[in-house]
Amino acid sequence: MELCLFEPMIAQNAGTLARLCACFNIPMSIIEPASFIIGCKEFKRAGMDYIDKTTVKLYDSFESYKKININNRIILLDTKATDMYYDFIFNENDCIMVGSESTGVPDTIYNTCQYKLKIPMNKNTRSLNVAISAAIVLSEALRQLNYFSVI
Repeated sequence: MELCLFEPMIAQNAGTLARLCACFNIPMSIIEPASFIIGCKEFKRAGMDYIDKTTVKLYDSFESYKKININNRIILLDTKATDMYYDFIFNENDCIMVGSESTGVPDTIYNTCQYKLKIPMNKNTRSLNVAISAAIVLSEALRQLNYFSVI
């Protein structure tokens, strides 16, 4: 299981997600370009001293990520998806991917991802913060895999 950020724009969200990954003992991947320098002050402040407790891998493109992680299913979280995250059956080699905070992922990548999930929410709202979305879905995936009994 891993978490992947597609072209993140907000260092504080990425730092928070690195901290989440450290707490759940899973790696995090970032598909660049990011709108900030990895390791900048805002990233470090949000991740605190947890950043050193997880693995953060950088990829220069979605294609390079897919090529290296060929055996992993990419589970995209997106507000346009129709399948609910709580109905999905997760596997140990899944990668939960969140898109850029302002634009999500381009249609070409959206259409490439076989698995797209959404989190139900109030119809009068647009979206959750990516860190909150990732935490909700990652927690459910790890619960299904009985992961919390081994960390």
